[in-house]
Amino acid sequence: MPTPAAFLTFQYACASDPGRVRDNNEDAVLIEPALGLVVVADGVGGYNAGEVASRLCCDGVRTALMHAPTDAPAAQRLQDALGSANHTVWAHAQQHPAQRGMATTVVAVLLSPNAHAVVAHVGDSRLYRLRQGQLVQLTRDHSLVQQHIDAGLLPPELARAAGYRNLVTRAVGVGPMLWADVAEFDLAAGDTLLLCTDGLTDALDDPAIAAVLRAHGPLDEAAQRLVQAANEAGGRDNISVALVRCSPAGPTPPQATPPTRRCGA
Repeated sequence: MPTPAAFLTFQYACASDPGRVRDNNEDAVLIEPALGLVVVADGVGGYNAGEVASRLCCDGVRTALMHAPTDAPAAQRLQDALGSANHTVWAHAQQHPAQRGMATTVVAVLLSPNAHAVVAHVGDSRLYRLRQGQLVQLTRDHSLVQQHIDAGLLPPELARAAGYRNLVTRAVGVGPMLWADVAEFDLAAGDTLLLCTDGLTDALDDPAIAAVLRAHGPLDEAAQRLVQAANEAGGRDNISVALVRCSPAGPTPPQATPPTRRCGA
């Protein structure tokens, strides 16, 4: 069983790269330790200004959480923050005709030192947890491929080879309202969380991702190695990852707060 801890402390890392095919990077990563917030967004390919959408989404989630009532449940705060970010992206597109139609996926995690977390996501950017060497996907893609798997029309082992694997069924900024999936889960000392865009998961399967995370101790090194491995596998899309490692903090919450970190757009 995972080691229990009264409080946890978190280490963070991120890495982002355009890949070997695309000229620009439409992914954005934001880590805000003061809020316990990690956000990864992927500007939807084929739309205008995907990099603007992903950056606005990340900043919108952070701004909304900074102004959210602290006595509200974490799940409600994160759900509302994604809704606010969605409206920001959608409204921006309405005000800038050249950028109309832009959208982005997003996966966001809100961490608490008392070993609890909330995840909210839209699209096919994912959250994984590595616990005692075992990698588990904690989000379920909003994609046409996932719909076909659920309906029994596509074997899961063929999903990564499907020509339409990048078609999402939900995205931030498509309309003034948003339907995000939100879930709560417990954390344990020794857990590593991975948030990533589909540029990683299209290039590497889950066993390959787990092998990299198990082989590289320092988080920054693991993040860079994941991106490198995806590029070595073809790098057909932008690749972005954020990592969080959970460690025991002792009987009181940690006091020091690392600075904000950004990767990508």
